[in-house]
Amino acid sequence: MKSIEISGNIRAERGSANAGILRKEEKIPCVIYGGKENLHFTVNEVKFEKIINTPEVYFIALDVDGVKFKAIIKQIQFHPVTDRVLHIDFLEVFEDKAITVKIPVKLIGRSKGIANGGTLRTAKKILAIKGLPSAIPENIEIDITNLRIGQSIKVGEIDYPGLTFLGASNAVVVAVKVSRAVIEDEEEEEEEVDLESMSEEERAEYEKAQAEKGEGEGEGEGETKKEEAAPAQ
Repeated sequence: MKSIEISGNIRAERGSANAGILRKEEKIPCVIYGGKENLHFTVNEVKFEKIINTPEVYFIALDVDGVKFKAIIKQIQFHPVTDRVLHIDFLEVFEDKAITVKIPVKLIGRSKGIANGGTLRTAKKILAIKGLPSAIPENIEIDITNLRIGQSIKVGEIDYPGLTFLGASNAVVVAVKVSRAVIEDEEEEEEEVDLESMSEEERAEYEKAQAEKGEGEGEGEGETKKEEAAPAQ
């Protein structure tokens, strides 16, 4: 996972009144915990914007008046109206201690189901994981190349060395659902369609598409027989 450097200053005074003064000076009240003791400090609001306005997750190389920490952002408190950052909680990170973080999902590959007219549905764009800091990746890469229409990839099917995926193992992360644009493909037909992973609406759409396809094939056969039966002139 990427690392970014942030500097801060120890906060001598605490309380809501002091916090208001700090915010007028474009400083954010912060606290870091997880080590021997909690430390209250401030960081520059402007410099911190590049961290919170991105889906990426960073390790924070934190320097507070010369004292250095490795940390992650645990919680950010926003103003309910302006969305301005009011307070940040940091968690100190140690190389021999597992941490829990939420990492963005990155899909790679070209799904065979999409190539045949299916529609990609990303149910989870972020996954909660637990592992040692050295095992935490920048994102969770999921290869969808072999994903066909009606199939999905669930949390319990993702395997990353050194990581434990939190949450329900049967939760769908990404799926290819049926669409009206499905085209015939012999290789697609041979693959078993996972109807159980579909919603009722998707299952109904799939069955309708199959029925329409069957009717179309029947009409084609009838026309051929009719042509064959026509007497020669």
